[in-house]
Amino acid sequence: MPEGPEIRREADRISRALRGRRAESVFFAFDSLAPFASQLTDRTITAVEPRGKALLTRFDNHLNVYSHNQLYGRWFVVRRDRLPDTTRQLRFAVHTAEHSALLYSASDIDVLHDDELEHHPFLAKLGPDVLSPSTKPAALITRLTDPRFTRRSLGALLLDQAFVSGLGNYLRSEILFVARLDPSLRPKDLDPPQLRELADATLTIARRAYRHDGVTNDLDDARHLRAEGQPRRQYRHFVFARAGQPCRLCGMRIDKLSIAGRRLYRCPACQS
Repeated sequence: MPEGPEIRREADRISRALRGRRAESVFFAFDSLAPFASQLTDRTITAVEPRGKALLTRFDNHLNVYSHNQLYGRWFVVRRDRLPDTTRQLRFAVHTAEHSALLYSASDIDVLHDDELEHHPFLAKLGPDVLSPSTKPAALITRLTDPRFTRRSLGALLLDQAFVSGLGNYLRSEILFVARLDPSLRPKDLDPPQLRELADATLTIARRAYRHDGVTNDLDDARHLRAEGQPRRQYRHFVFARAGQPCRLCGMRIDKLSIAGRRLYRCPACQS
């Protein structure tokens, strides 16, 4: 499933095609949403915003199309009326004079008035957005010391969208490596410098992934490996998907674990 950086880049791409433009036509595949198509046609798209791993396509009449790709959803942005070559089923479409934004295969779509956003079952439980400029290390330290989260293992906590939204599996492994923390530790086990290191790593790694197309490794190292001809999978991450390979810092072989039903990678020496 795409993580926060990928969802935000997707939002950026769709926004470039739609924002500030009039929707000449809107389509919903689901009968329950079809009546909204006429309410959104001829309205201006004001924003395309990520909310954790969901997207809001916002219109100037205070209606918002909520969509969550989950595992199979995929957006296409194409020139108007040039449909992509795909066997997927179209679920939602916005057509402007020049472009079409098309969401295929997603099943979690809704239309919400501005007043309903804070009560939506998914949106209401989201923690601070890891990629929002307003999210600072102090806010994450406050979350880490909140009784709701302080007794949970870091390996599970960093997947909880109620803790911080936008994190996911590869970010979890990379954040814990950069913070030098074992995934079995809990926030209550950390001293203040470790809490600060974890908060800083969370923001640094997530924002690096957003700015550099999913790369979380040290950028100089990644550029060097790429120049050597290494494939993306070899230079992209510090530890994620590198089981059995040497740690970039100490040379110890990377472990692969399963925590909260998802694969996690760590260096047993750097994260002891």
